[in-house]
Amino acid sequence: MFRETPDRIVELANTFRKARVLLSAVELGVFAALRDGPLDRESLRQRVGIHDRGARDFFDALVALDLMGRDAAGNYMNNPSSELFLVPGRPSYIGGLLNYLGAREYASWSGLTAALRTGRAQFGNGTAGPYCDLYAAPAAMEEFAAAMTGGTLLAARALAQKFPWDSYRTFVDVGAAEGCLPVEVARAHPHLEGGGFDLPALADRFDSYVRRHHLSNRLRFYPGDFMRHALPTADVLVMGRVLHNWDVPTRQMLLHKAYSALPTNGVLIVYERLIDDDRRASATGLLGSLNMLIMTAGGSDYSAEECGQWMRGVGFRDMRVEVLTTDQTALIALK
Repeated sequence: MFRETPDRIVELANTFRKARVLLSAVELGVFAALRDGPLDRESLRQRVGIHDRGARDFFDALVALDLMGRDAAGNYMNNPSSELFLVPGRPSYIGGLLNYLGAREYASWSGLTAALRTGRAQFGNGTAGPYCDLYAAPAAMEEFAAAMTGGTLLAARALAQKFPWDSYRTFVDVGAAEGCLPVEVARAHPHLEGGGFDLPALADRFDSYVRRHHLSNRLRFYPGDFMRHALPTADVLVMGRVLHNWDVPTRQMLLHKAYSALPTNGVLIVYERLIDDDRRASATGLLGSLNMLIMTAGGSDYSAEECGQWMRGVGFRDMRVEVLTTDQTALIALK
C-alpha cells in the first residue's frame, strides 16, 4: 500500500504565505496598535488602515499562527512573544529586521532560480555587496541599520553574558551599523570602553542610538571603509555577520587586518549563522548562504572548520566555538 503523502512537501511549498502574513503585520503596525490593550476587529482594522474584505481572515490568520490572541468577545491582543519582540519601543524589539526582510529580501528571493543559473547577485549592482545601494538614500540606510539591530540584538546579549569581558578593557565592533552590539556589551560591563567601526554614512545613526542608551561617554564611532582603511586597535574586535558578505580572499584580508589591529593576546570574535560540518543537520546556514548568493557578488556562509582555517592562516590560535542563539554561533580566537 502506498503510504507516503505529499503533506510535508506541500506545507513547505506554502511556507511563504505564513512569512508574508507576519511581515505584512509588522509593516502595517498591527502589533504596535495592540500595545495598549485588546481591540475589536473593526477598531483594529481602522487603526492599521486595511480594507474590510480581508481584515477578518488576516487577523485570524495571525491568531492561528500564534502571533496574536482572540478572546470570546472577538477582541484581538498581542501574545507574550509578539508583545516582547514586535512592539516598537520595547527593549527587545526586532521589527526592524522583519521590515527589511519584507521590503528587500522577500522580493529578492524570487530571483533565486536566476541566481543559481547565473551565479550572479539579484540585488543592487552586485559588485561589492549591497551597501552602496543601501546607503545611497537615507531611508534605505535607516531601514538597513534598524534591520541589523533586529538581527543582532539576541546574539549581542548572549555574547555580553558568555564572553569573559572582565579580562579586557576595550572593544570595537567591526561593521557596527547603529551600534546594537557595543551598546549591549557596554550596558552589561560598566568597565568597558570602545565603539563601532563602519562607513561614515552611519555616524549620526550610531551616535543617536548610543546617546539614547546614555553611553556616549564610553562608546564612540570609528568611521572608515575596511576595504581601504586599517581597523581600530582594541583588546577585543568583533565581526558579526561580516565575513559572509565577501569572497574568501576578502575574508582572509579582513582577518589579517583584524590580526594586525589586535595586541598580543587580543581576541577576535567572529559570529555568523554557520553551516554545520556535515551540511545536513540544519538548513539555516545553507539558506543563509543562498541568501548571500542572491544579495552579494561573492558572499556565502561557511562552517566553523572553514573559518578556523582562515583564522589560523593569518596567525590566530586557540580557537573555540560558542553557541550564542539558536541560529548564531561565535568563533573566538587569540592573537
